[in-house]
Amino acid sequence: MKAVVLLCCCCCFLFQCFADTNQTAELLVDASQSSGRLISPTLFGIFFEEINHAGAGGLWAELVSNRGFEAGGPNTPSNIDPWSIIGNESSLLVSTDRSSCFERNKVALQMEVLCDSQGANICPPGGVGIYNPGFWGMNVEKGKTYSVILYVRSSGAINVSVSLTSSNGLQTLAADNIIASVSEVSNWTKFKVLLEAKGTNPSSRLQLTTTTKGLIWFDQVSVMPLDTYKGHGFRKDLVDMLADLKPQFIRFPGGCFVEGEWLRNAFRWKETIGPWEERPGHFGDVWMYWTDDGLGYFEFLQLAEDLGTRPIWVFNNGISHNDQVDTSNVLPFVQEALDGIEFARGDSDSTWGSLRAAMGHPEPFDLRYVAVGNEDCGKKNYRGNYLKFYSAIKRAYPDIQIISNCDGSSQPLDHPADLYDFHVYTSASNMFSMAHRFDRAPRKGPKAFVSEYAVTGKDAGAGSLLAALAEAGFLIGLEKNSDVVEMASYAPLFVNANNKRWNPDAIVFNSSQLYGTPSYWVQCFFSESSGATIFNATLQTNSSTSLLASAISWKSAEDQNTYLRIKVCWLC
Repeated sequence: MKAVVLLCCCCCFLFQCFADTNQTAELLVDASQSSGRLISPTLFGIFFEEINHAGAGGLWAELVSNRGFEAGGPNTPSNIDPWSIIGNESSLLVSTDRSSCFERNKVALQMEVLCDSQGANICPPGGVGIYNPGFWGMNVEKGKTYSVILYVRSSGAINVSVSLTSSNGLQTLAADNIIASVSEVSNWTKFKVLLEAKGTNPSSRLQLTTTTKGLIWFDQVSVMPLDTYKGHGFRKDLVDMLADLKPQFIRFPGGCFVEGEWLRNAFRWKETIGPWEERPGHFGDVWMYWTDDGLGYFEFLQLAEDLGTRPIWVFNNGISHNDQVDTSNVLPFVQEALDGIEFARGDSDSTWGSLRAAMGHPEPFDLRYVAVGNEDCGKKNYRGNYLKFYSAIKRAYPDIQIISNCDGSSQPLDHPADLYDFHVYTSASNMFSMAHRFDRAPRKGPKAFVSEYAVTGKDAGAGSLLAALAEAGFLIGLEKNSDVVEMASYAPLFVNANNKRWNPDAIVFNSSQLYGTPSYWVQCFFSESSGATIFNATLQTNSSTSLLASAISWKSAEDQNTYLRIKVCWLC
């Protein structure tokens, strides 16, 4: 066995730290076998929440925003934003009605074309119609192929141009035509067009235009690049950044997104499975935007599998920010959670497992962890509701690890749990000092899941070195306390640069670009810690400067060498 020593992360925040040139520090590492302790194999992972358009317009590669025309609500006529009209009132009229063939999302777009290719009212050369700019522009790349799917109905024959163009419509990057007789489109008909881009533009749009007079209805219009992560619909460059973190788990789909401001707008997993065309979508009233729920419960489980990591499903326990179900009435919510576990783990001939199989995944997903709610411990009905969920899940699935929202780091919980949730958003100095938060945590009973942590406020801005170093100090403390801290994840994970609902975030992106903030790169430094061996590391200094250090060893899967990584974090 070959050992290689890496002094790979010496974190120093300068300013007046070097004012006293006589400051000295000595680090002593006992790397003997007897000194080593195993770190939790699941210590560092990731937490995904639908916030900042992290999924809709981000991780999920769908390029059309409001693809089913449902974002304006169920009543018609309705707002079709961000769809817009190409033409004027003399050439076409656009509205919505409830004529869709999909029972759970009845709104469709009706386009009455008043102009024609001949006669008194001739359509302009490019035709009239509608366009969708996507989520602040569609990234179309030369040589790549895009799948356009749409449902069409018409009172007559159609000749519809389907094109990807520049944001002003003047440059055509790819185009094809849907030509059909009246008999072919008298009822709703699904069309699929493959468009190969002849140019690149990160601010493109989809156009549906025609020069033929008549009535045309459109519904469920989708544009997806064929080149997605493992072919499962995820944006490759964003998932690659997740994979580089070597996450041992992924917590999803929230966060406050799970709760909702009101229960009627909470994430409900049964509304997010099955064919994407049939999903009703919903308005996330915490972060204030519509999601078509193409990124649903099945897709989160698939993402975990694609990353080779453990899914942690957070479900609603009958509590939102503003209303809550009484414990005496919570059993339907309990059953919904049990059904969700069966969907993930059930045999392919079970009621819900068969639906998973029908979606292309006959084998069960490896769901071992669930969290009952999010940040609900202080709510009046939480403990009563929690116990209903805990008893029912343990009875049906005794191996599943159940996570409570209540903090057990300072005193034992008053209810059974396998893990307890711990969230911290604070200043840099407070975060750094929290490296010792779990030194005195109970060594018996449920372990901690630090599922949300970040330096916030003026110390962090939109992402800063100061914030990252304070977080590094905190993570060193978690390494040392991994006998009582089983998991930890930063939050939030993603932000679309055009919709910053929360600062800071680990990964910033737009339609075509992305970068990791300093907090992301600190997580990379800790990517080898899960399941590694931690040694006793002692710092001796002649000053009061805040210093933290850890030393771990692990065996690299790439070259089979055993490495010693020493991390030193200095915040002053």
